[in-house]
Amino acid sequence: MKEIFHPGDRKTFSRRVREEDCAAFDSGQVHPVYATFALARDAEWCCRLFVLDMKDADEEGIGTMISIQHRSPAPAGVTVVFTAVVSRIEGNEVICTFEARAGDRVIATGEQGQKILKKEKLERLFRENS
Repeated sequence: MKEIFHPGDRKTFSRRVREEDCAAFDSGQVHPVYATFALARDAEWCCRLFVLDMKDADEEGIGTMISIQHRSPAPAGVTVVFTAVVSRIEGNEVICTFEARAGDRVIATGEQGQKILKKEKLERLFRENS
């Protein structure tokens, strides 16, 4: 694992809200706006951008936690910009805070964590727990 980031470092990611990102369950669409679970997916991706740069070829990242506060709706077609900020690195775990904005509106905030592990260790864990 490369130790190339420090608390305060930032990464960004933009998502134009698609129909498939809107709130829907097996019973159908609930609202034509960015679903909380889709926001969480994209927030995790933005935080993962650090992991992609940090991991060695024989390593992979795996999510450890996510906390999201969904603050404002974003309808399909709106572009949401995520900013992830490294809050701390504890051993092989990268913890980031994030904010998602549509223009000047805050759509969501939260925290996300990922550990960087050897691929063989992950494969062993997956086999043992399948």
